[in-house]
Amino acid sequence: MSSHSVGMEIVEDVVIVGAGIAGLTTALGLHRLGIRSLVLESSERLRITGFAFTTWENAWKALDAIGIGESLRRQHYLMSSIVVASTFLEKPAVSEMSFKGHDIRCVQRRSLLETLAKELPNGTIRFSSKVVSIDESDDHFKRLHLADGTILKTKVLIGCDGVNSAVAKWLGLQNPVFSGRSAILGNAHFKGGHGFEPKYRQFVGKGVRSGFLPCDDENVYWFFTWTPATKEEEMEDKPLKLKQLVTSKLKDTSDEMKSVIEKTLLDDIISSPLRYRKPWELLWGNISKGNVCVAGDALHPMTPDIGQGGCLAMEDGVVLARCLGEALLKPGVEDEEYERIEMGLKKYGQERKWRSFDLITTAFMVGFIQQNDGKVMSYLRDNFMLRFLSGLLLRKAGFDCGKL
Repeated sequence: MSSHSVGMEIVEDVVIVGAGIAGLTTALGLHRLGIRSLVLESSERLRITGFAFTTWENAWKALDAIGIGESLRRQHYLMSSIVVASTFLEKPAVSEMSFKGHDIRCVQRRSLLETLAKELPNGTIRFSSKVVSIDESDDHFKRLHLADGTILKTKVLIGCDGVNSAVAKWLGLQNPVFSGRSAILGNAHFKGGHGFEPKYRQFVGKGVRSGFLPCDDENVYWFFTWTPATKEEEMEDKPLKLKQLVTSKLKDTSDEMKSVIEKTLLDDIISSPLRYRKPWELLWGNISKGNVCVAGDALHPMTPDIGQGGCLAMEDGVVLARCLGEALLKPGVEDEEYERIEMGLKKYGQERKWRSFDLITTAFMVGFIQQNDGKVMSYLRDNFMLRFLSGLLLRKAGFDCGKL
């Protein structure tokens, strides 16, 4: 499998748009099967915004399938439990559930992306390569026009280009919708060690959800989600204002949480509106069409309430590499190859459709319950639901995407 140029066009077997979690997992899965791909990344280097994310058991199964699970485990704490506290009751309800026997860690995005990239052959990722348009060529190939004037032709086009995916648009999927909520994320670096136990702490109440998880000895990842007033929406690129906002909204939270936010440098705070794909779109929209498909946030953007967005992207990568491998590694004439690719991507779409539907819907509902500040909902949540919600997180993580 190789690339070559015809006239001014470069011809590739597989082009992946986006060097995020889904794009690099797919590329590494294909590489392990002996299939070369080209990954186009619009920015100049790996994008490591977002700092870290909870990596549940389903994600570790995917990382083991592509052969990088062990090296990442060594760099990150194993979480012992989840502690959910209702911060705004007179007597705070606290629910703790053990993670004993479960492989759950908070992985730094930088570590994950650098590990994935390092395992790929040199030249797999092409940086500063923004796709401006996609069209058909007359031989089943897709033609990509890049901002720098390069034209690429490819047998397979995979969109891992995030929430505003150009490939998803080409497939006719609608733009993700705003959930009405926003998130602020941060990474606190404690030089010499933070001293926190390896627990996932979460605080809910008064329409706000926040929490923190230690990644390793020195780094602690934290998050804060809320429903912004109009004037707060304009703070997205003003870290000082964001830090002040979080501090003011978390006056009643634990001293530990406050210390983590205080310790965070302004460069280590970001904010973004929370968007999601309407789940029914996955049932009657096109996840794949011919030799084109989407994965990761381009397929299933979701709210972060069950911590599964990045994990699901890794599952996508393994399933997609497996389905494509079955199609591309069989010898046969060109016309048959196109049909095999089409069938392979269709099979991938069928496999991912209901899983994505389930997790988008669950995340939205959990977010609704956790951030609803109505009296009845707050009473039910704080007295009965905290434990149920914690168990739900483990159930959704009990999924195995299989081997390559």
